[in-house]
Amino acid sequence: MEIEEEIGRRRRRRENVEIRLKTIGPAPPSTLLTPSRIQVRELRKLISTINHLPIDNMRLILRGNVLHDSEDENDVYLQLHHGDSVIVAVKPKPPAKHLRDDVYIDDDDLDLKFQLPQSTSRWKKRLYFLLRNRLKLPNVLLMAIFSLSAKAWAMIILWFILAPIAHRWYLGPLYILGTAFSIIFLNLGQRQPGDISAYSIFNDDFRELPGTLNADRLDRDLRAGQF
Repeated sequence: MEIEEEIGRRRRRRENVEIRLKTIGPAPPSTLLTPSRIQVRELRKLISTINHLPIDNMRLILRGNVLHDSEDENDVYLQLHHGDSVIVAVKPKPPAKHLRDDVYIDDDDLDLKFQLPQSTSRWKKRLYFLLRNRLKLPNVLLMAIFSLSAKAWAMIILWFILAPIAHRWYLGPLYILGTAFSIIFLNLGQRQPGDISAYSIFNDDFRELPGTLNADRLDRDLRAGQF
């Protein structure tokens, strides 16, 4: 019986570890008793409850890596060891709206964040997480990749397949010119009834251009004896 109790105490000691919390700011370091294997989400809730910190603006850093609650739509688990140090950073609240309106923010300082819509298929989400987290592709490139439809990607692949054939037959310049004209004509679109033309935007009074030949102009020239 005593042996079983000792095994149980050792097992509990193995399952629970004591980690150090270093909060950025004036707060002193503290210790936390937590299970050795725990979800990042649960660790965040535990730290928020004990230290009375806002969970939405909290960032956790372990061994130089920022901890995320999920990856590839799967919960992230941590294997903690006794004496591990977790840095807790709390993002400050943004200023009030009337203060933000008076502050000029340069467009170059804004990060272009690309997010997939909620209706995106599961394989696209997995591909997105792979390209963003593993290959570290920039958001601009991710936006270009996932904004194109399957038909557009098929045409791009077909273009690269036919390009060596055109080069082999010395038709490279014509192939490039044909591609350029095809892109122009495919993107012209069609004006719907009631839509104004591009010229009408700069001609508010709808005045005819000088030298326009129409029935009124012919009538005036006939009456004036210019024919």
